[in-house]
Amino acid sequence: MAITPGDADFAPGPIRFSFLVIARNGRVVSKPTSAVWLSKGLKQVPFERATARLEPIGVPGVSALPLGVPSIYVVHLHAPAPRTYWLLAKPLGATVRGLGNVIVHAQTFSPAVEQRAPDSKTPTLATTGGRLEPLTTATHPDRALYTTSVAQALAAHRPFVLTFATPKFCTSRTCGPVVDVVAYVQRKLARTPIRFIHVEVYAHNDPAQGYNRWMKEWHLQSEPWVFLVGRDGRVKAKFEGSVSPGELLQAVRNSL
Repeated sequence: MAITPGDADFAPGPIRFSFLVIARNGRVVSKPTSAVWLSKGLKQVPFERATARLEPIGVPGVSALPLGVPSIYVVHLHAPAPRTYWLLAKPLGATVRGLGNVIVHAQTFSPAVEQRAPDSKTPTLATTGGRLEPLTTATHPDRALYTTSVAQALAAHRPFVLTFATPKFCTSRTCGPVVDVVAYVQRKLARTPIRFIHVEVYAHNDPAQGYNRWMKEWHLQSEPWVFLVGRDGRVKAKFEGSVSPGELLQAVRNSL
């Protein structure tokens, strides 16, 4: 069986890998946990074993899941060097196994943890005359995500959570309604000084025009992304692809 990865931008060190296990009939395996083995070659002895756990995609009971995939496996591994690794996943209680690759580069394309965040003048309600339509493709947008730009948060030394995502055009099985998750965590932490920012990914919200300049300033080659940036203006944590409400809330509390 194959695995469908939810992320791909890795450098040596700790990595968070998200994935689906797909059975022969095309159905997604959804056992609560999966044993995971990582090796340096298809026929080599695995050097690491870990347990992946299912995390919800989007906010349960809130987010629409157009492709019918409610959860995704997440496992934390350590990649010692740049190379192509082999990953075997066996969901506990299932008869199927998933096999795939984890490709680790010398460095990530996206800003690395503890790297300074790009000083992007991302759009806000102030720059659009209070109109939400140019800022988001979300059906029911939360205005709290469009009040502060990245440049403003950095200048004010405010910690912030930044997501690059496009709710309307998120169509893969693994991308997930990340904006819903960020809005959910924002409401949980509304009384804190942490800012929450959503930036669309396509120029003029049109996929035919390619990624917009803010995606390019952050050197992003995929979406969605979530970055946690501290008061010092440095990236403290990041998530590529789907991230669950519990994962993001814990990361914010631990890092910001």
